[in-house]
Amino acid sequence: MVQKYFVPFRQLRRQPTIVVDSTGLGAALTLAHWRGAATPANLRDDTSAGSVLRALARPETPGLAAAAVTANHFDVDGFVGVWALLHPALALGHESLLRLVATLGDFREMDWHHPLADHALQMVCWLNAEEKARFYEPFGASARRQREEEASAEKFTWFLPRFADVLENPETGRAAWQPEHQRVRQAVALLHGPATTVRRYPHIGLTVVRTPGPLPYYALFSPSMGTDIVLSLYDGQRYELEYKYTTWIDLASRPTLPRLPLEALAARLNALETTARRWTHDGITDTGPLLRLDGQGLRKAQRYADPDQRPIHRSAITPEELEREVVAFFEAGYAGIEPRRYWSWAEVREVGKLR
Repeated sequence: MVQKYFVPFRQLRRQPTIVVDSTGLGAALTLAHWRGAATPANLRDDTSAGSVLRALARPETPGLAAAAVTANHFDVDGFVGVWALLHPALALGHESLLRLVATLGDFREMDWHHPLADHALQMVCWLNAEEKARFYEPFGASARRQREEEASAEKFTWFLPRFADVLENPETGRAAWQPEHQRVRQAVALLHGPATTVRRYPHIGLTVVRTPGPLPYYALFSPSMGTDIVLSLYDGQRYELEYKYTTWIDLASRPTLPRLPLEALAARLNALETTARRWTHDGITDTGPLLRLDGQGLRKAQRYADPDQRPIHRSAITPEELEREVVAFFEAGYAGIEPRRYWSWAEVREVGKLR
């Protein structure tokens, strides 16, 4: 296989180029889990990095011979995919680990009993820490008055030659990954302790996590594997509901229900709310729509950041009442709808109009 190299996204059409975790006209090959992306059917995977690993195992894949590789943003999944194309033998040798890294980075899920789980967490924490320390936080390019597809190129340039060393010997990156790693592991322990309860409603794709206080996503979302909505109930009647990223992309491993607009649920909660605060929500095409009190003031970077890194306000609604309202809303909204794979955004919007 020809030796590959990374190019900034703006150079996509200058040469045959493989596009990872993005879409772009003129790509020699698209390897992305984005909804409607032109990823070949036999390479579809839950993560874009997973599609890359599938392609590397099929060297005859049309377009894979292109030498240039690009992505229009930097995140864990996209980076792992780009790096794997540049280091195919090493990537295939660490395939199981890289799949865990990509899944944890994008979906914030992990089976903590997996023998490679802690190694994957170290890698994701290293990427997060170095990204924030040396560049800017995710969704922070606009604060620098830059476009993400242009600003992210410097991140790839720095991380690509350094990732392999930490992958094969995580101790070399301990100073960077340890603080977040420790915070997540403590939160995972709390989730498995008596102070936390988890209830699942598989028929509507909902997981309810009741725990003392806001947690890092890598812990909070792990009990929700196999579902796509998380209702977090914290002490002090503080709450958030979130559609996971699993329903923004084309998930290959299992069918999903389409996202429902949250206007009606917000209106119902506002009718019950007796504090001065109001329930607000993001649109269904946001990567991770949140329903919460006074969420309209949060920047995208704050909404993407961990729940324990943003204010969560006290509600007058009891947790039991909130859970009943949320379950009733989704049960009514999903009545008569069967889960399936590969919803288009047009289909998602059409379902929303009928609810």
